[in-house]
Formats: sequence, C-alpha cells, structure tokens
Amino acid sequence: MKRTGPLQGIKILEIASMGPGPFCGMLLADMGADLLRVDRLQPANPDTPADRFEVMSRGRRSMMLDLKAPGAADVVLQLVEKADALIEGFRPGVTERLGIGPDACLARNPRLVYGRMTGWGQNGPMAPVAGHDINYIALSGALHAIGGDRPVPPLNLVGDFGGGGVYLALGIVAALLEARQSGQGQVIDAAMTDGSASLMAPHFGRLASGAWADRRAANVLDGGAPWYGVYETADGKFVAVGAIEAQFYAEFVTRIGLDPAALPAQRDRPQWPVLKTAFTAAIKRKTRDEWAAIFKGVDACLTPILSMTEALSHPHNRERQTFVDINGVPQPAPAPRFSRTPSGISGPPPRIGEGATEALMEWGFDESKISALCAAGASFDGK
Repeated sequence: MKRTGPLQGIKILEIASMGPGPFCGMLLADMGADLLRVDRLQPANPDTPADRFEVMSRGRRSMMLDLKAPGAADVVLQLVEKADALIEGFRPGVTERLGIGPDACLARNPRLVYGRMTGWGQNGPMAPVAGHDINYIALSGALHAIGGDRPVPPLNLVGDFGGGGVYLALGIVAALLEARQSGQGQVIDAAMTDGSASLMAPHFGRLASGAWADRRAANVLDGGAPWYGVYETADGKFVAVGAIEAQFYAEFVTRIGLDPAALPAQRDRPQWPVLKTAFTAAIKRKTRDEWAAIFKGVDACLTPILSMTEALSHPHNRERQTFVDINGVPQPAPAPRFSRTPSGISGPPPRIGEGATEALMEWGFDESKISALCAAGASFDGK
C-alpha cells in the first residue's frame, strides 16, 4: 500500500467507531498515516467485495477482534506498543472497562497519543448520555443560530465532522509533534460540543460586543442581510449571494438589473425587507444558469447552488480535481494540499479484516507473533 503525504511513517491504531472517528482517520490516512483499524469480529468472507461506498474508510487495513473476549485487551496492547497514536470513539469509561483505556495503553507505550472522540466529552453531567450531532450542536449554541423560522440541521457537518473529526485530527497531529520533543504521550479529549462551540468563536465575540442578535436570520451571515443569502430563480433552482463589500454589492445590484440609487442604502437595517423583496423579484426573472453566466468571472459574489451531482462536474472542481473516482465511487479528494509532500488516497475501503497481515509485518510483527495474535482472538485475511 503506497502512501504519500506529510504523515508518512506515523502508525495509528483505530478502534472502529462511527462518524467523526472514521472521518478523523480518513484525514490522517489521506495525509500518509498508516492506519490499522480494529473492527468487530464477524465471520470472514473473502468473496465479499470491499464496501467501496464507505468513503471515510479509505486508506486503511483492517483486523477483527472481539474486544470483550479474554485476551483481547492484550492483543490491543501489543499493537499499542508499535503505534504512535490511537483513536477511539466509545462513551466515557468503556475502554477502561475493556482494559485498553489510557492508563493501560500509556503504561505499555509512554509516547502514545491517545485520541478520544465523544459527543459530550469525558466529564460533565451529559457525558454518559446518548446523543448525535444534532444534540451536541444544540447544546453549544450552533444549531440555534442556523435557519429561519426554526433551527435547520446543517447535515452533520458542524458536530460530527467539523467540531469532531477535524478537531481530533488536529489534536493528534499537535500531540505527535509535542511527543517528539518531550518523549511523552498524552490523552486528547475531543468533544463535539467543545468543537462546535469553538467553530462559533467569532459569533460569540460579536454577541458579546452587541453586534450580533441572538436570534436567527437577523444578522449579516445568517441570512438576515438581503445581500447575503439564497434566492430562488425562474426554474425553481437557487443562487447564493454574498455581496458583503460595497464594491461587490454595487456590481451585484447593477447586474440583476436594479438601480442602486433607487434602493435604500445597503447597511440601512430597517430597510432590509425592502431590499430583500426587490432582490427576490429581480432574481426570479432568470434561471439559475442564466445568472451563473451573467456573473461568471465577476466580483459580485453570486454563484449557482449546485447539487452534489452537479458539483462533481463543475469546471472549477474538475480543473482542481476536487473530486476523484476510486473504484467507480466519486468522492472528495484529500484536503488540504501540500506543495512538497502531497496527500493521496492509498487505497479503497478495505473489507473487514483485509490487509492486516501486511500491516502487522510492516509494524514489526514476525510470523510467530502474528500467529500468536490470531491464537489470542484476532482474525484477519481469512485467518
């Protein structure tokens, strides 16, 4: 498995989980880290094709292990001895009960970076309670700020992936850098409530200053301003308008066929409903693609709102190769981009239990030790 990227040589043990944990792993694998995932034990079937649609699982190898079985903890701890970092996404206390908590792992490998991904964090009254992205961003204030008459779930981008997976990946990389100097590992407590709150930092600053109204669709960046929002076009599709700066705003107004002198001033907040009515009527006169052509290459901050399918073929995305095709599955390319050590997708998602023998040998296990792991309950590559 050929790897490219700035994290080449970093070995990460991933305890299989959902959502933000695998997303964190994808980011690190795309940057060249070698991830070995411990999946739940299930019957091996070499004839079953890899689940090529599990995009977040790309670039790994997999082994199977019943973490509750006798001897399973020691299997994990043997892997920990070879790893630089570990990712787990259980509720607080679960890995401790399984015998693979931070204390046990750091005792075996003091340089280990132990990354913990949860919704509520490792402590606090909500810590043991179930939840999902929408619940975590509800408690951080992020969900309240998004939408119109009622809050609108922003997919699971803000909690799971932005506030969860990305922050854990950043924390792991930062802790790995520190461990190179100190020789000591540490535990990362990545909570989606914390991460989504962090993403809201500038808005909390504006709220404290009095520049942000604590209600939806009442501010510049939440759709309250008529020159920063979404408008329907003649064909029932939509365009996005972000004409914040005065020069961009003037160009926008002129190109939709209105006279700036005949309208209220851009920043006259009480007159925003008047502007929004005028913009709505003007933009409704043409189709989305007609507006896209009119604003093409123009500094007026109007763009067509593309579906996911349309985004795959947009000329800008195609030139930058923002999306790639892996085994017939279009998917986002690695991001961000590095000039000297470019990231890359080292392989498609593995079958459960696929590739572990190769990974273990690369991690320094010889055949006898690999056989011993199998005898202790690990299963992979048909074994």
